[in-house]
Amino acid sequence: MKEPAIPVINPDVAEARQALPTIKGASEVVEEDVPEQQEEAVVEIPEEARNSHIFALRTTANREEQVLSFVSSNAARKKLGVTAVIAPHGMRGYIFIEAQDRHEAEQAAFGVPYAKGLLPNEIEYKEIEHMLEQVKKEVNIQKNDIAEILSGPFKREKCKITRIDRAKEEVVVELLEAAVPIPITLKIDAVKVIRRDEK
Repeated sequence: MKEPAIPVINPDVAEARQALPTIKGASEVVEEDVPEQQEEAVVEIPEEARNSHIFALRTTANREEQVLSFVSSNAARKKLGVTAVIAPHGMRGYIFIEAQDRHEAEQAAFGVPYAKGLLPNEIEYKEIEHMLEQVKKEVNIQKNDIAEILSGPFKREKCKITRIDRAKEEVVVELLEAAVPIPITLKIDAVKVIRRDEK
């Protein structure tokens, strides 16, 4: 008996996935401000995604979200080389799986209800690029929030937000466990709020 494959985002590349473009129609997004001088936005592809391939998975119409959920959980549980699972808004009968190779994508989709199989040919990024849109999330962060640092030399340290510069997308924080409070300037997406004083 074949072991079912699970299509899900690999937790090891969760940070890389955050850097990838977000699907049009996704919730909690704000249109990105593009400078007038800049003609086109350049999306830097993370190292983990450069050697990946995109495959189209046929699904039963109107069951795309369910298939996406099953594939994602399979991939995570089995630790498959799946970087992203995409269900473009408005496209019926297909989802896209970004994986290291065809075998990983097949394993992610194997045994998933309403999945009808991968298309024989690989999908080029330019074919689905118009369905993707780089967006900026509106970050809900306030002065005096307690946050965790997500990257850099102080990764996983707890800190207190002392100042926010939304124009530069930076925050100034003080480490909670430091003997002497030293202000540290970080990018706003390098911290995650874990506690807020409601007063």
